[in-house]
Amino acid sequence: MDKITTKDMANIIDIMADIIIENEVHFCKMDSAAGDGDFGMSLAKGFKQLKKDWDELDFDDIGAFLKSCSMVIMEYCGGASGPIWGSGFRGAAKSAKGKEEIGLSELAEMMQAAVESIQKTGERSFGVGAKVGDKTLIDALAPAADSLTASAEAGERIITRYEKSRPSSRPRSGKDQGNPRKAGKSGHGRRQEHRSSRCWSVRRGSHFYGNCGKALKIDL
Repeated sequence: MDKITTKDMANIIDIMADIIIENEVHFCKMDSAAGDGDFGMSLAKGFKQLKKDWDELDFDDIGAFLKSCSMVIMEYCGGASGPIWGSGFRGAAKSAKGKEEIGLSELAEMMQAAVESIQKTGERSFGVGAKVGDKTLIDALAPAADSLTASAEAGERIITRYEKSRPSSRPRSGKDQGNPRKAGKSGHGRRQEHRSSRCWSVRRGSHFYGNCGKALKIDL
């Protein structure tokens, strides 16, 4: 498999939505160790609506599909999840505008665009955009995007590289354990220490990224 079609992308997002909805309570419990404990509920709210509106989404091309997803996510996801996840989808949509299929290079560009869009949203909201090491979703997405970019330059296949670029759920070093999250709603105004031994933000990103990769294998 060397191309991802609009149908493939829809499968990926469909699986992502199922994962989020099925793990709503679990994600809330995990988030309680680092934040307000409402992440699962906030995110699931938007993706439940996305599933309800599925037949009304725009499937003309990958960019149009992701843009229509972003509009639902931004409107219905609660708290900071709407702007953050919605902006990621919007950034990816702009990168894939008018494309009915993409290769590894375009996928890497799309992921980089999503990361940049999320960082810009954080900068507007908190005065500074999250970077790797701040214990946010960027800790999972940015390394994965960089890995995809490197693989595209090396001429690797999509399936092979997707598995290799799955973000690690382990902290970058032992000293990261127990440190306060530097960006996001819990790091803004009050710094709250993690009570878990691993970074929750990276773990959730790794969980989503790895499981959504299953969609790319459906037609193999």
